[in-house]
Amino acid sequence: MLNESSLAPVDGGIGAWSFVNTRLSLEGLYIPNRLLAAFFVEAIVWGFPAANGIFLDSYLATQKYSSQPHAMSILPVIGRWALGPSTVLVRIVLYPLCSRYPYHRRTSMWVGVVLAWASLFAASYMTNVVAILFFEGGLYGVAGSLIYAPCMSYLSEWFVNKRGMANGVVFAGTSVGGLIIPLTLPQLIQAYGLPKTIRIFSVAIVVILAPLLPLLRPRIPDSRTRQQIPAPQSKEWMKNTTIWIALAANTLQGFGYFVPVVWLPTFARELHVTTSQSALTVAFLNGASVFGRLSMGYLSDILNPFFLAISTLLSTSLVTFIVWGLLSRNLAGLLSFGIAYGMLAGGWSSLWTGFVRPVAKENPSLNTTLFGYFLLSRGLGNILSTPISSGLLTGSTVDMTKAFPLSGGKYENMIIYVGTCFAGLRGSVSLVGLWSSNNARDVQRLKLRRLVD
Repeated sequence: MLNESSLAPVDGGIGAWSFVNTRLSLEGLYIPNRLLAAFFVEAIVWGFPAANGIFLDSYLATQKYSSQPHAMSILPVIGRWALGPSTVLVRIVLYPLCSRYPYHRRTSMWVGVVLAWASLFAASYMTNVVAILFFEGGLYGVAGSLIYAPCMSYLSEWFVNKRGMANGVVFAGTSVGGLIIPLTLPQLIQAYGLPKTIRIFSVAIVVILAPLLPLLRPRIPDSRTRQQIPAPQSKEWMKNTTIWIALAANTLQGFGYFVPVVWLPTFARELHVTTSQSALTVAFLNGASVFGRLSMGYLSDILNPFFLAISTLLSTSLVTFIVWGLLSRNLAGLLSFGIAYGMLAGGWSSLWTGFVRPVAKENPSLNTTLFGYFLLSRGLGNILSTPISSGLLTGSTVDMTKAFPLSGGKYENMIIYVGTCFAGLRGSVSLVGLWSSNNARDVQRLKLRRLVD
């Protein structure tokens, strides 16, 4: 048996805050040490797929890639495969393994680092688009998952009441990586070419991550986890209707969210801007997501997550239809959309803690399990949204060129699809929120009646 009093405290103290790694003040809370290490791990591991729009633009502009059969369907999927199937792997395989064999988490991270380097290094020598999809997409996603799953498992041990804020900090790492990497890629690609740039990045991953991984440590020492047999996990949460509704909403949000992340640089090319300027679109979107994820993570600790979900879904739908659909006729308009979209839609994953907390409470193992299901459902939307959006990237069947004038309405269906996803989801979540509030009031009344009786 573990003696809880002998362990470092959760939500505070040097141990918890040092899971983040610097003195960044947020409303009187300090986010020092190892949490920043987790932030940078997230930035490096998932910042690369988040910047895939830049690689897509380069692949499509290079004849030897774009002229291959089905290239238009395969190339946009590369970044999504790094993020999509990997989440399925995390849920089905890695999270259960982290719970069953927690003392192997550090080994998993080191294997992931080596595999990340190997996958990108191999991809840089591939010319066939299917092989590139396998190495740069699928295999890199597996590598990232081997690093990511233990990292989030550690986080669940260190934070309970402030888990939303901590998750927001870590998730913001993807956005920071997605901001910085697109700003450096165009210059590297122009100077060295696409294959050598990928090779450079593969080496950079090892150089940056190697000194960070030792900073990530569990709250429960590995020497103790080797001596205990994990208790069977309760399935009571499966009867919670709110969790299932939140998972459904999470899936549908993924169907809409990733479309602009992939296609904005290509959309910008239609405005006849330079490669560096087109890279700014996804950089601005990811940069704005930093603020979205930090603020949403902080707010999810103190406000109803369904209220936050409804607000962000409605705002995102309006921004998509108005700013992207009507006002993005020049680079300034498109950058404005990227900033607004990143701030509003980019913080969604930070709401997961708010959805999970009433069920998981102080159980880090159940919290990790439920996070795995949210990753899995998000991954489904991630995977399927790209082929859907590729199919929508056709000439308009209806004359909408006055509303969506760019390239003769070429992006009309895509814009309508994204805006409708968020608008429809907002309506569904509103009904759920109303049902949850009424259900909570009924439960409270029943408890009071029993006390009176």
